[in-house]
Amino acid sequence: QVQLVESGGGLVQPGGSLRLSCAASRSIFSIDVMGWYRQAPGKQREFVAEFTRGGRTNYADSVKGRFTISRDNAKNTVSLQMNSLKPEDTAVYFCKADVQVGAIVYDYWGQGTQVTVSS
Repeated sequence: QVQLVESGGGLVQPGGSLRLSCAASRSIFSIDVMGWYRQAPGKQREFVAEFTRGGRTNYADSVKGRFTISRDNAKNTVSLQMNSLKPEDTAVYFCKADVQVGAIVYDYWGQGTQVTVSS
């Protein structure tokens, strides 16, 4: 079981920056993948970025070069630095953790944090 708590959302103007954080209830060394997804009104939830236990990062094409995912092992947190924000980045952002046990992958979600990009 993993509890995830996101923080850092808010309102920002286009071109601005925000930093989201996701705190896990257990060591992130025991989590195979931690990542961020987002869901805009009327749209499906979509992948944003992820950090694997092996240290690899992956990004959606729409955020490459603007967003950076990082982790703090000591604090069991994963953060998402979002720069050059656009109105189309407006969404609820969710933290996700995947834990593989044998052949089964269990996924856990945070409650989400709202990001609004508007002038």
